[in-house]
Amino acid sequence: MNILFVADPLESFKIYKDTTFAMMREAQRRGHTVAACEPAHIVWARGGKVQATVRSLRLTGEADAWFDVVDTPTLELHTFDAVIMRKDPPFDSEFFYATHLLEQAEREGAKVFNKPRALRDHPEKLAIMEFPQFIGPTLVTRDPQAVRAFHAEHRDIILKPLDGMGGTGIFRVKDDGLNLGAIIETLNQDGTQTLMVQKFLPAISEGDKRVLVIGGKPVPYCLARIPQGGEVRGNLAAGGKGVAQAITAADRAIAEALGPILAARGLLLVGLDVIGTHLTEINVTSPTCFQEITDQTGFDVAAMFLDALEAATAA
Repeated sequence: MNILFVADPLESFKIYKDTTFAMMREAQRRGHTVAACEPAHIVWARGGKVQATVRSLRLTGEADAWFDVVDTPTLELHTFDAVIMRKDPPFDSEFFYATHLLEQAEREGAKVFNKPRALRDHPEKLAIMEFPQFIGPTLVTRDPQAVRAFHAEHRDIILKPLDGMGGTGIFRVKDDGLNLGAIIETLNQDGTQTLMVQKFLPAISEGDKRVLVIGGKPVPYCLARIPQGGEVRGNLAAGGKGVAQAITAADRAIAEALGPILAARGLLLVGLDVIGTHLTEINVTSPTCFQEITDQTGFDVAAMFLDALEAATAA
């Protein structure tokens, strides 16, 4: 196969942990050709098809100069066997526009993973609303009084913006309500921004688990991201410690319930965030943790992904 990765600049990759790199490495190991571009390189003009100036790559196996650019052709996206959208959040206007360009490429015959429409239809924090049976007490609002009432009921809560990533903008307010007003003002911006409020889950001390679902099936191991020191956030970007472990029966039940539904919508790879037995987020833009799980357990997550990709492109 000839595979195009739409991603962040290659020079920004931390290849010792980058999931997109792990996908590329496994693809090349299987004899597939690999190319990459950034969303900014995708172009459409009337009378033509969606195209991009790409970098055809050869991975070197070196830690520093980890790729060679073989060629930089301008190619129509439908000429690739698979286009993998791996641009990191935030899901801003430019990400949104990129999904529309990729959807046009689909109309022209391209096979895009994850499906562009599905990326738009599953905002990572709000997608859990469809599955209330698996989530804890949750409120989505821009009304400060509704937030205060939620705190009065649950006494220990987490507040977060809907467009954050890596744990940015997450606050915990305990029973004393200290700084609740200031936090609401910061996130709510005088009633102009919607935020999410959730009951604090003490099981976060055991980790915020990333449960990967590939082709509708759960990876048998997850990465528990455990908060360190006095931090409430387990995100690796916020200093959390990643510990790979076998998924629990509750993890599997959530993954097996959601997996086939999400896969049928064109979501080949999904990252479910689970605290204790509760689903907290559904990550679809560029789920990570492949290398951490593989390094600690020996289970080859990238191989499972390539198996699913090969099957999806052959369908």
